[in-house]
Amino acid sequence: MALINIYHLYPGHLNLYGDRGNMLALCRRAGWHGIDIAVIPVEPGDKICFSSCDLLFMGGGQDSDQQLVAEDLKSRRDEMRKAIDAGMTIFAVCGSYQLLGHYYVTSQGKQIDGLGIVDLYTETGQKRLIGNAVVNCSLWKPPRTLVGFENHAGKTYLGSSLKPLGEVITGYGNNGTDKTEGAVYKNVIGTYLHGSLLPKNPWLTDYLLQKALSYRNQKYQLLSLDDTLEKQAHRATIRLASSRRHKLQSTRA
Repeated sequence: MALINIYHLYPGHLNLYGDRGNMLALCRRAGWHGIDIAVIPVEPGDKICFSSCDLLFMGGGQDSDQQLVAEDLKSRRDEMRKAIDAGMTIFAVCGSYQLLGHYYVTSQGKQIDGLGIVDLYTETGQKRLIGNAVVNCSLWKPPRTLVGFENHAGKTYLGSSLKPLGEVITGYGNNGTDKTEGAVYKNVIGTYLHGSLLPKNPWLTDYLLQKALSYRNQKYQLLSLDDTLEKQAHRATIRLASSRRHKLQSTRA
């Protein structure tokens, strides 16, 4: 029987806009595939054995929560970087995505230093970037769409060598200007998509599970599942995003 150890980092502080649903999707879908899951919640101050972690999940949080967990994260930076270099999978949403970068400047002008593991930085913009988003993602060939809900004031800019998770079709993405959304670094995926993301994008859930299995050299073929409901939710979000885009275009006209 295949086994994946999922560490849920700071569930009491990083859980905006349904991010906890991503954990539910990972566990439920793994069970449908016949994979055993061990979930280890980690709060500030708890010990982490990254050598036992296959998949690390980090949700989104408000500025105050980010500041609180940032200090705790810094104490784990070296061990975390070592695990990433070894191939550990990380899925980070919004606030935790920002913390993987060099720094985040809050709306009060305070700079929160990040881990500096991923080559990006974030600065607070003048307005919030809100709405359903559709992204063309090249993790697969041919590319597949990802859908989610974004609500962030932070504008993230990627380093020249960093690959985005996808190209924005509808929505704002990293900063609302360069059409990039999220980032991919080794087996680390960062994104601004909430909503929660994984239930509406089962191919991304399976991608994360497969990466976690491969990290421990567990040769396991994922099953072919009935994704009818998931695809309906995916298409519904695309329709909502498309409708909003048309309304905005009409308003501007």
